[in-house]
Amino acid sequence: MAEPKKKLSRTRSRQRRSHDKIIRINLVECKKCKSMIRPHIVCKVCGYYKGEKILDLKEKTTKKTDEENLKDE
Repeated sequence: MAEPKKKLSRTRSRQRRSHDKIIRINLVECKKCKSMIRPHIVCKVCGYYKGEKILDLKEKTTKKTDEENLKDE
């Protein structure tokens, strides 16, 4: 196997590793619902982008319990 001719300095090693850092995601506030979202992305909560409705999101439905099913019948 190939062997390095000289030892790499700390600076050289750290420069190579400088691209391995974790980048924090930038978040902005949605103008419609005030939730935190990524910029230039449609809001997953309200479905708006730049003041226009893009997605038609349905409200979450919950499963009825057995007691509620008996009351309905």
